[in-house]
Amino acid sequence: MKKELLTNIIDNFFNCNRSEILQIINELINTLKAEENLSCFEIMSRNYDTAQSNPEIHYIPGNLKDARDAIFPYFWGTDGWYSKLHMENVKGPANYASLIGAIACLLKNPNLCVDTYSQRSNELELKAITSLANLVFYHTKNPWGIFTMGGTISNLYGGKIGIEKTHPNAMKRGLRDVKLAGIVSEAAHYSNETLAGWLGLGTDNLYSIPTDESCSMDLQLLREKMEEIYNGKTTIAFVIATFGSTDAFGIDDIKSIRQIINEVSAKYNMPVPQLHVDAAAGWSLCFLNEYDLEKNEFGLSSEVLSVVERLRYYSMGIQEADSVTIDFHKMGWGHYPASAFIVNNREDLKYLFRSKEELPYFSEADYRHDPALFTLETSRPAIGPFSVMASLNGIGLKGYQILVAHSLEMAALLRKKLNNLEYCKVINQNCLGPSVVWWVLPKGRDASVIYEKLVAGELSEKEYTRYFSEIHRLFEKRKNVLNPEIDASLSFTTAMGYNPHGIAIPAWKGVFFNPKTDESVVRQIIKSIEEL
Repeated sequence: MKKELLTNIIDNFFNCNRSEILQIINELINTLKAEENLSCFEIMSRNYDTAQSNPEIHYIPGNLKDARDAIFPYFWGTDGWYSKLHMENVKGPANYASLIGAIACLLKNPNLCVDTYSQRSNELELKAITSLANLVFYHTKNPWGIFTMGGTISNLYGGKIGIEKTHPNAMKRGLRDVKLAGIVSEAAHYSNETLAGWLGLGTDNLYSIPTDESCSMDLQLLREKMEEIYNGKTTIAFVIATFGSTDAFGIDDIKSIRQIINEVSAKYNMPVPQLHVDAAAGWSLCFLNEYDLEKNEFGLSSEVLSVVERLRYYSMGIQEADSVTIDFHKMGWGHYPASAFIVNNREDLKYLFRSKEELPYFSEADYRHDPALFTLETSRPAIGPFSVMASLNGIGLKGYQILVAHSLEMAALLRKKLNNLEYCKVINQNCLGPSVVWWVLPKGRDASVIYEKLVAGELSEKEYTRYFSEIHRLFEKRKNVLNPEIDASLSFTTAMGYNPHGIAIPAWKGVFFNPKTDESVVRQIIKSIEEL
């Protein structure tokens, strides 16, 4: 080989050309800055057929500007959710402390599988996990965990430990001739069905417990379902509670669920199921556990103080869980992927360990600190721990309290203003969190009366179907006439998590995950509804 050919590639792509790299990064940041002054992005044309039919690869070696040019149109066409008008879902903008962490991570590109590939980044992961564990488990003694590619995988870890706990050696022997079940709530995330299928449990063996109006699992029905399952000679591998459902932000009473699963499993002499908490969306509410309600340093309204006080009970209940899922890339405002699976007791990870003989590729691995010996993934990026520690120490505990409290304030304000409109009805009035789901019916209708009749079972299918159609029609009407410069982008759910008499309730949805979303946005939402 001609040496100059290889030298050219090394010079362009493996030696750090600081000036050129900084110039390109500066160009990207300038683009980002320009986008921050825009309203919510309209979805740009997505030419999937063109993309597939033209998989462009340059033939000859180029330079870093060629790399920039290849991705720039797609960078510009991707919304960073920086606009305060983004209220569609449980996603917000990434903070810039997280960006510092992410850049630092990408410059070194560690793999968190073993110390050999990550060195001090592995140590940082343990530090980040412990920091988060102390927050959600409230000063737990012996936690451990890992960052995963998303909340679904984190929930899968919880389900897998439950299977191994209740059916030892399932990892080796499989689930032959074994009857196992799992339990979630009707408001739980659909990823629970994913993990039930992928773990071999089977989606038919995943039971959903109806919720009350606050989208919290009905505890009496949970008890009855557990007894029914045990009477059918089936073992319950796990119960997954929800701490912040995706639509209405329902929160389960984890402390009471722990008591029930302990009592019922003991009664039937069955192994205690794994109690896993899916707190992917709601975990950051735990920042307010130590907010001084009497001092009220932030000057929160009485409505929000009441919410914070009620939240404290449910947040403290996470201590009763065996494991938890949190998504820092949601209301931690970190960069993807920053999902964490955390066990309350480090010893529970033994159910996932494999022997070194099974992993000859990592013969140097140490059980005390190398996650490759128990993780589903081998290659794991370190974006999570870098993003978490940069954010937590940049923004700080009080900073996060301010951000979370602001989200609750804005949600409370929207609820209050909607309640003043007779033709509107907040459906998740008793839910604790930054999400609001509500009805908008034609003027002249009493939305509260209609809702009460629905809950009481006094509406025929024809009647409630007509009302649901009106709610959706008005949502689409607003969507078609909104001013993208001032009107928030909302979303619509066909099932908010509470299903009285088996009827899935559709609703408008707004989520206060962007710290920039303020009172002016709320006032404009109300105005846009009044003008429909």
